[in-house]
Amino acid sequence: MAKTFKILRFDPVRDANPHFQEFLHDPKPTDSILEALKDIRDRQDPSLAFRYSCREAVCGSCGLTVNGKICLACKEIVGRIEADLIVVEPLPNFEIQKDLVVDLAPFWEAYRHIEPYLQPEGEAPPGGHRVAEEKMEKVYQNITCILCACCYAACPVASRDGRYLGPAALAKLYRFVRDPRDRRPFESLAKVDSPTGVWGCDTVFRCNDVCPKSVRPADGIEGLRRTLVARRTKRLFKGKR
Repeated sequence: MAKTFKILRFDPVRDANPHFQEFLHDPKPTDSILEALKDIRDRQDPSLAFRYSCREAVCGSCGLTVNGKICLACKEIVGRIEADLIVVEPLPNFEIQKDLVVDLAPFWEAYRHIEPYLQPEGEAPPGGHRVAEEKMEKVYQNITCILCACCYAACPVASRDGRYLGPAALAKLYRFVRDPRDRRPFESLAKVDSPTGVWGCDTVFRCNDVCPKSVRPADGIEGLRRTLVARRTKRLFKGKR
């Protein structure tokens, strides 16, 4: 049965404001929203712009909003959507560049800010910094983040404060803090010890709800808060000795 795809369109070269355009399309029930968009682009309007790459929920490129739900277009199956009208919009909390493509610069700036790389102590030993597999199980949940920005798009704090680092960046920092090989100084954590960092989170768990990889970023933010308090307390007692 054909469905109506109501897609938000915006071309900054010719459009003053975003607007919706409807396409009648008859997808297979097993098609993903991404496959439907590709068919619409190929058969009806080659100017339709959207991002995608792997098509297997690995690259995180195809984040969209479908009938109000923030998701990966490659994972959202048309046959599971009962409505005949499918509304497709870009991720919120980002500036639209063209149609369904948004400017992810704020997301990547926040990611770079937290220094998303391992910071071990001293020179690397022969064979590298090895760690037991059971110890890495503690950080596995945070490792699976694919940086799709869905959590940032769903975050109410990011929607009202562009300075907020966002769930993905903070959860990624917690991934390194929990890594037994990481020895970053307290000053690295102090960079997120602010209202635009870990203390800005409203703890409404929308980021957990939309994450396609079950990373649960809000849990990581809570973990960072506990870590900051513990390390700050430790430094305070050391200073009194």
